[in-house]
Amino acid sequence: MSGHPAGTVKEKETANVVWSGSWVAERLGVELVGDGTPEGVRELRELLGLALRRNPKRAHLLVSNVLGKHVPQKPSVVYGTGFELGRRVRELLGDAEARRAVVLGYAETATGLGHAVADGLGTAPYLHSTRRPVEGVARAGGFEESHSHATSHLLLPEDPDLLAGDRGPAGADAPLVLVDDEFSTGNTVLNTVRALHERYPRSRYVIVALVDMRSPADRGRLTDFAAEIGARVDLVAHGSGTVTLPEGVLEKGQALVAAHEPEPADSAAHEAAGSPGPRAADAPGPRPCTRVDLRWPAGVPDGGRHGFTPAHRAILEPALPAMAARIAEALGDARRVLILGFEELMYAPLRLGTALEERTDAEVRYSTTTRSPVLAVDDPGYAIRTRLVFPAHDNPADGPGDRYAYNVAGAGFDAVVLAVDSAADTPELHAPDGLLTQLAAHTDHVLLAVVPSYVPSRPHTCVPERQEPPMLPEPLRGPAFSSYAPDEVGWLLQDLSDTELEAPTEEREEAIQSGGAHYAESLPVEYQPSDRYQELFKAALELSAARVARAVGTVTETVLAERGPRPVLVSLARAGTPVGVLMRRWARHRHGIDLPHYAVSIVRGRGIDANALRWLAAHHDPADVVFVDGWTGKGAITRELSAALAGFEGFDPEIAVLADPGGCVRTYGTREDFLIPSACLNSTVSGLISRTVLRSDLVGPEDFHGAKFYRELADTDVSGHFLDTVAAHFGEVVDAVDAEVKELLAADRAPTWEGWAAVERISEEYGIHDVNLVKPGVGETTRVLLRRVPWKILAKRGAGADLDHIRLLAEQRGVPVEEADGLPYTCVGLIHPKYTRGATGADGKAVESK
Repeated sequence: MSGHPAGTVKEKETANVVWSGSWVAERLGVELVGDGTPEGVRELRELLGLALRRNPKRAHLLVSNVLGKHVPQKPSVVYGTGFELGRRVRELLGDAEARRAVVLGYAETATGLGHAVADGLGTAPYLHSTRRPVEGVARAGGFEESHSHATSHLLLPEDPDLLAGDRGPAGADAPLVLVDDEFSTGNTVLNTVRALHERYPRSRYVIVALVDMRSPADRGRLTDFAAEIGARVDLVAHGSGTVTLPEGVLEKGQALVAAHEPEPADSAAHEAAGSPGPRAADAPGPRPCTRVDLRWPAGVPDGGRHGFTPAHRAILEPALPAMAARIAEALGDARRVLILGFEELMYAPLRLGTALEERTDAEVRYSTTTRSPVLAVDDPGYAIRTRLVFPAHDNPADGPGDRYAYNVAGAGFDAVVLAVDSAADTPELHAPDGLLTQLAAHTDHVLLAVVPSYVPSRPHTCVPERQEPPMLPEPLRGPAFSSYAPDEVGWLLQDLSDTELEAPTEEREEAIQSGGAHYAESLPVEYQPSDRYQELFKAALELSAARVARAVGTVTETVLAERGPRPVLVSLARAGTPVGVLMRRWARHRHGIDLPHYAVSIVRGRGIDANALRWLAAHHDPADVVFVDGWTGKGAITRELSAALAGFEGFDPEIAVLADPGGCVRTYGTREDFLIPSACLNSTVSGLISRTVLRSDLVGPEDFHGAKFYRELADTDVSGHFLDTVAAHFGEVVDAVDAEVKELLAADRAPTWEGWAAVERISEEYGIHDVNLVKPGVGETTRVLLRRVPWKILAKRGAGADLDHIRLLAEQRGVPVEEADGLPYTCVGLIHPKYTRGATGADGKAVESK
């Protein structure tokens, strides 16, 4: 999402809202009991309403306000609630266990919720149970839901090993995360775990629900069961409480249902109580519906019925904005829109809804149709105000029957987007009494969006002649990897956080210069800034934030003007990543567009990560990719990228940078060499991510390059502060950016390579004879002082506050700062030439190890 929002309960629209469970509570004496406080009861009532249903096992129905099944709700709230539960599961399991977990959702109500939990977990494959048998797909199990009107659940994964407990290292099994909308007794969970544990035993289960409404006795039963099977069972719920049911409530509820609606045999002939307007079969001819060609990405399943992997997720996410744009175009000037999903097809329409929310100013709501018959009562104190009744339209295995859409009729939607899979796009859907006609009686505009029904591939009977390369994993995202929000950047890297890679600076320098190791095979020990240096960073940020904001706006507008309206930003990790995030924020601030943004590794002398390029080419048009870096020095990375891309068709080697003091690129925010505060620190201003690592024993031929996430430095992290401080100046620099971009677009911006010539001159003049040891510009000089063994610093005569942090670092490391004339840069850092511990430099002076 793209952006993934935090979960919230339904927003109150007025100060005094009638609780949507009061009608049932008053007539049956049913009560919701929270944590014993008035606040607990209020929170529970915000999450849940009450309704009645014709069911011989349980009369009352807990109606969720955040599930998106019976009550239309903002897609971002529905998705965000599930996503946040997934984050909580990840925190419970820890990152290592979370990476191996499998998520299982329950049909039909929790298929979308479970998928959102899997997204929040990060890299978990997802499967949901189904009531739709699929020819040719073997069952991997099943279980019963005792209180449901339709009890049998089937498990039909395409990968027969998906539910096996051996996704981890030898001897370690994978946690199974089970997701349902509510726990009332825990019977469904017990049935599921019992059935699965017999076939796929494991040591850990996590149960997730929106609400845990079990009685104390039921809670104890689950604990005893866990002990019986010898597994750990944890529980994560958005809210909790209990339902108090007076004696005889089932009979009283059945009597109430009988008094307010006709018998089931008659229901197909009449609109259910509480649904205003004539039944569509008796109404004038239906308004035509508009088909929307979603262009659903090839190979991506319509949901988790047969499994949904991280690789599928990686393809779907970047495709969502374009699909939402097609829906928005078809909606025209509609101001109140419902995205209506179809039974188990909850996730696809939900994600289309979240993308549409970001695309349009219209009020967007989301819900789905259902098999479950519920009484409708047009009363503000009742959760199901209206219902539409229509025949099933997906040729169900258990035969024809009625289906329902709740709180749609009379809700004031001026457009409804019905999303179904292709198996449900049948004549019954388009019939005079079908769902499309029913919807047309209650809204001005009906759109139909069809998602291709996924057909699992059949096993190969022979070895194919050509083996496709393995599927690469989806990008890493925060907070599991980096402190950036998950929508800010996707890291096309592998997580090496648990690997010891740091080496003392002097040892690294000796190994690098002696040819014993490449700089990308290890990491420097992370510099821990002193209090004085941190204060200097804050002062520098305040001083330069507006100038950085202006450069961000200028380079972003130049990219949008020359590379199309929706470029794909690919920053060169890690210096380019904060710049890519800021460019993405500018595009959203100024134009309301969310640009895809990824970070990839490029290593001098080794090239760019070829697997990352392969992933990008599989998910985006390479012509849309714009590489982003923080600044240019002498242009080494510019040259490296151009050479590395020679073997990859379609990618443009041009780099967009914030500052181009070396005159190495055409697309830049400025050519001034000024302080970009993100250069002042290492990981603590770059999402807590290390410099990238490329070492043969850690990075295989099919792996992304690696990096570490320094979670332990969270207390000193200023990544978000840097971004927010710069972005706060966007509004005030718009006019200056527009004028500057207009001038730049008309100017000759051909690279001059002035910086490279200066570096060659300095290398010879100071007796270094190696341009790689000359690091020009404020940013590169800062890196020398933080990561390498510096010899001396050359500063442009009269340079001011831009070099305050350079002078402090040089003082702390005992490095001389020499003023010089004729520099095209504000400063230049010189790495100690031919360094060995105790050796002398080109000036004959010994360098003391620090």
